[in-house]
Amino acid sequence: MSETDIRLLLTALFGVLFLVGLIVSKIRLHPLLALLLSAVAVGFAAGLVPGDIAKAISAGAGHTLGDAGLVIALGAMLGKILSDTGVTETIANAITARASERALPWAMALAAFIVGIPMFFEVGLVVLLPLIFSVARKLERGGHVKGSPYVLMGVPAIAALAAMHGMVPPHPGPLTAIAALKANVGPTMLLGFIAAIPAIALGGPIYGHFIAPRLTVRPDEALLEQYTHAPKPGVEPPSVGLGLLAVLMPALLMLAHTIADAALPKGAFVTEILSFLGKPVIAMLASVIFACIMLVYLRSGDRDHLRESLGASLKPIAGILLIIGGGGAFQQVLVRAKVGEAIVHLAHYFSLPALPLGWLIAMLLSVSTGSATVGIVGAAGLLAPLAAADPAVNLALLAIAIGSGSLFFNYANHAGFWFVKESFGMTMSEATWTISIIQSIVAIVGLVMVMLLNLVPNLPH
Repeated sequence: MSETDIRLLLTALFGVLFLVGLIVSKIRLHPLLALLLSAVAVGFAAGLVPGDIAKAISAGAGHTLGDAGLVIALGAMLGKILSDTGVTETIANAITARASERALPWAMALAAFIVGIPMFFEVGLVVLLPLIFSVARKLERGGHVKGSPYVLMGVPAIAALAAMHGMVPPHPGPLTAIAALKANVGPTMLLGFIAAIPAIALGGPIYGHFIAPRLTVRPDEALLEQYTHAPKPGVEPPSVGLGLLAVLMPALLMLAHTIADAALPKGAFVTEILSFLGKPVIAMLASVIFACIMLVYLRSGDRDHLRESLGASLKPIAGILLIIGGGGAFQQVLVRAKVGEAIVHLAHYFSLPALPLGWLIAMLLSVSTGSATVGIVGAAGLLAPLAAADPAVNLALLAIAIGSGSLFFNYANHAGFWFVKESFGMTMSEATWTISIIQSIVAIVGLVMVMLLNLVPNLPH
């Protein structure tokens, strides 16, 4: 490694420490300002010219908000409609009536597992937040849960969504690794499911039962009220079936897109339509319109109230969106400073088999740059020649190992960290004990499962 590589790695490390210090020290700076200041500091320390720093901040914030901002805003609208019309309350009642308090985290993990098959992490969490908060609030009012019921219900959902996002196609991370390694989608999906299930169990309900009694997390009251209040007296909630259809519609549209891509000819009319409807922004928009029509307009609902509610739904998430954008800005400065290239140079010093090496490189790239995508692209590109030259390497397992590694220790330079932190109203420490540790558990269990599966003879490639 060169001195430049060492300097870049130290810059990334101290940049994250500087960011955390601004937030948790006596300075107590707002996370958005802390993220932007840290991005500027890292840019100068890495030797970027001022113009490039400014461009990286704008590009990072814009890209992150472009990917996630509209989806989160539409998700907030959908959640408000579901809450106002009694859908969330109805589904929460159905779940709590059929599952014991001990089984509720497992039920939430199952719901997130199903929703997470086609949905990106942030999209899936947006869809599930009303359900998580509603069930947790019922537990809170019952007074039987020690610690935070919001953590107890949230941890399984986070674990399931993260595991599916990192290990199972059609998520972009695994698909990127599959394309670079020239692996097959079918075996990767099958083995990804097998690896994800124990990772979800350990990182979700099991860890949730351990950590929830030790935390007092409670989301902001405005966000809770938005997602959990009961419908107005005299308003008859829709049926459970219609409510579930409204909740699951984004997932169903994305899943239809995935199936069409795999089963129908490219360029076919149906494929193009489902591809359009399956894009996250379009799927969420279609779901909001569906909810407006089916849950309000056709049920003679108050249209003026609907319009006011949709406007009010954006207020509690405005700060969350800006902080997520700040996380994207900080992440982009690290990428622009070429911290990832320093990690790639460092990887040449490792002498490991392909599977743990892929996991390790993806982990280091993701942790240092704050981008799971950079971790996957870098690790897959670096190992593609090795995998092609060695027929003994199971390409499907290598893709899963790389995806698992990219999940490890999602922290302050990841936009997803801030989304979870702000949505649940957590401190930096509480967010670390939840999303950072959850994803680390999922990542480690994913690697263990890959190594165990690699011992099975005649596995599909």
